Amino acid sequence: MYKIMLADDEGIVIDSLKFIIEKNFNGSCIIESATTGRSVIELAERFKPDIAFMDIQMPGINGIEAMKEIRRTNSSTIFVIMTAYDKFNYAKEAINLGVIEYLTKPVNHTVIVNVIKRAMDLIEEERRKRSNDLMIREKLEIVIPIIESDFIYSIISGEDFATEATSVKELLGIKDDYGMMMVLELGDSLVEGNLTNPVGVSVKAQSFYPIIRDSLKTEFQCIVGPIMVNKIAVFIPCDKPQLEYDERTNLIEAARKLIRDLTKRIDVQFKIGIGSVTSMDHLETSYKEANTASRNSKGRVAHVKDMPIGCEYGDDYPIDLEKSLFDMIEKGNLDKAKIEANRFFDWMTHQYPDNEMDIKLKVLEFILFAEQKAFLSGGMTYYFTYRKDYLTTIISLDNYEKLRSWFLEKISDACRNINSKKEELESGVIAKAKAFMEENYHKDISLDDVSRIVDISPYYFSKLFKEETGENFIEYLTAIRMERAKKLLQNRELSMKNICIDIGYSDPNYFSRIFKKYAGVTPTEYRETMGL
Repeated sequence: MYKIMLADDEGIVIDSLKFIIEKNFNGSCIIESATTGRSVIELAERFKPDIAFMDIQMPGINGIEAMKEIRRTNSSTIFVIMTAYDKFNYAKEAINLGVIEYLTKPVNHTVIVNVIKRAMDLIEEERRKRSNDLMIREKLEIVIPIIESDFIYSIISGEDFATEATSVKELLGIKDDYGMMMVLELGDSLVEGNLTNPVGVSVKAQSFYPIIRDSLKTEFQCIVGPIMVNKIAVFIPCDKPQLEYDERTNLIEAARKLIRDLTKRIDVQFKIGIGSVTSMDHLETSYKEANTASRNSKGRVAHVKDMPIGCEYGDDYPIDLEKSLFDMIEKGNLDKAKIEANRFFDWMTHQYPDNEMDIKLKVLEFILFAEQKAFLSGGMTYYFTYRKDYLTTIISLDNYEKLRSWFLEKISDACRNINSKKEELESGVIAKAKAFMEENYHKDISLDDVSRIVDISPYYFSKLFKEETGENFIEYLTAIRMERAKKLLQNRELSMKNICIDIGYSDPNYFSRIFKKYAGVTPTEYRETMGL
C-alpha cells in the first residue's frame, strides 16, 4: 500500500487526481487531501505520506514552506509539485527539497500516472534496501555474539590470534590497539568479600545473561564473553597503553554503577575485577590480573592497580619487551623469541654496560624461565643435575658477545623443544582424529564427537584441524565419503539409496547434490563416464 497526499486549494484538482489514481492504481493507494498550507503540514504529521502532490500557491503557508516543514519530520516523503506557476526560483527551491517532478498545470493524466509509477519504484527500492538492512542486522545479532565469544576464548586461552586479529577487529568494530579485561563474577550473596554458591548461580545465570550483556554494553564500549561457571569476561578497548588516574577512577565508578543497576533488576550479587591496559597480544595477562583483583578484594569492585599485588618496575625497565619475550618462548616461536632476546640484551648492555654480573643474572633468569616452560610442555626431560655447569659457564664468559651467543643458544633450544613437542602433540591429535573419521565416516558423526575422542575442546580442535589439514572438519569428512562413494558407484548392483546410506547420508537427493558439488557430475553421470 502507498499513502498519497494531495495538497491543492482547488477541489476540482484534488478530485481529478483522486480519479486518476483510483482508476490506475485500484486498491493499492490510500489517499488523503488538504487545501491549506497549515492543514497540509498537520495532515503530513498524522498521515505520514509516501508521495505528496503539492501546489505552491495555497492559502496561508505556501507549498514550498510547507514542504520544508514536512521534510523536518519525514525525510522519506517523495514530493511532486503540480502548479500553475512556472517560476525558476520555485523550481530551484523544489530541487533542493528533493522534488522528483515539477509539473505545470494543466497536466496530462498519462504524465501523472508515469510520475506516480516512478515514485512507487523509488519507494519499493527503498523498502527493499530497508528490508535487506534489517535482515543483515538480524543475522549480525546472531553471529556477533558468537564472534565475541570466540574472541574472549582466544584471550583467556592465551591463543595466538594475531593472524585473525585484523578481520576480527573489523567485524567487532575494534579500532584501538590496546585494551583491558574485566571479570564480572556472580553469587547468591557476598560474605566477607567472597561470593557464595557460584555453581548454583551459574545454573540459573543463563536466564538473565541477556540483561547482564545489554547492561555491560550500555555502560561500556566492550566485547562481552559467555558465562563460564559464574564468571563473564569482558574486553574494553583503549586507545593508549595506560590509564590516567582520573580515567581509572571513572572506570571503577562506572563498574560500581553497573553493579547497583544490576542488583536492582536481578536477585544476584556481583563482584568486578579489572586488569591493566595491555597490547592486544597480551590480553591474557590483563585477564589474569582482573581475576586476581576480584579474588583479593573485599569490596565489590577492584582494579589491579589499587591492589597490593604484582610487581612494580623502574621507569626505564622494558616490561613490554620482557612480556613479549616470555610470550614468544611459551609459544615456541623461535624466530621472534631470538629477536626479542637480542633486543633485551641490547637494552641491558646499552643501559647498564658496567653491570656485568646483573646482566649475567638476568640472562640466567630468562634461560631458567624458558627451560621451565620446555619442561612443563613435555619437550624436555628434567633431572636434578641438568644445570650443573650453568654457573661456571656464565662466570667464565669474559665478554658480552659470548654471553649473548650462549643466551640465544639456550633460548633457541628451549623454543625448539617446546615447538617440537607441540607439533608432536598436534600431529598425534590430528592423526587420531583422521583415523576415527576414516573408520566412522558411514555414521552420523559430528565435530563434537571427534573432538571428544581426541579429548580437546571443539573450538580448539576445529582451528587446529584447519591449520594442520588446510580443510575444515566437514570438508575433510565429505571428501572421505565422496571418495568412498566413487568406489561404490563402480558396483552396478548397488542402488543409489544403498550407497547413500553406506557413506553416512540418509537423503539420496542431498547425497546427489553434495557429490555433484565435489565431483562436478551427478552420481549417475559419474557411473556413465566410468562406462558402467
